[in-house]
Amino acid sequence: MARRYDCSDATDRTTGLREAASAVRRGELVVLPTDTVYGIGADAFSAEAVGDLLEAKGRGRGMPSPVLVGSPNTLHGLVTDFSEQAWELVDAFWPGALTLVAKHQPSLTWDLGETRGTVAVRMPLHPVAIELLTDFGPMAVSSANLTGHPSPQDCDAAQEMLGDSVSVYLDGGPTPAAVPSSIVDVTGRTPVLLREGAISAEELRKVVPELEVAN
Repeated sequence: MARRYDCSDATDRTTGLREAASAVRRGELVVLPTDTVYGIGADAFSAEAVGDLLEAKGRGRGMPSPVLVGSPNTLHGLVTDFSEQAWELVDAFWPGALTLVAKHQPSLTWDLGETRGTVAVRMPLHPVAIELLTDFGPMAVSSANLTGHPSPQDCDAAQEMLGDSVSVYLDGGPTPAAVPSSIVDVTGRTPVLLREGAISAEELRKVVPELEVAN
């Protein structure tokens, strides 16, 4: 039976965050609010938990899960060949709605799906999400919807779709907008905008003028 916690209540929030972190450590799934839409999260280093996440969404390994972090410093242990331009994007837009696709450290023993040696990583601008990520560490987090359905802007919509496949729901109220994060590939010499979302190409080019846009 899924448990749900109202994060607008201080006591419920404290209990919910503790229970969510415990659930993730047990290899279970949780739903959390972010600054874009609600996400379904799991231990990024548990292949079984990530597999359960993809299964709960009805999603194949060909669409691997992104990873959310609670601090830019976490990147040092996750990615390699991270360019100066990539760090400039982090400095300008994190925490926020920017996902960066980077080469992950070859030593990492995780299985997020068919990533071809890369990871899509983001630090969300949401206090509940950051507190959970700071407590637990990097989490595989994807939008908390069934594949093909709209991404949820509130906890009700997420719970209606995912039900008891999730152990803990953290209700942080409605998210500001249903606009997804922008995705920039920083694996090459020049950053490439793969998806324009909450942050426009124009805004990104103020930081990295040479940004290219994928066809």
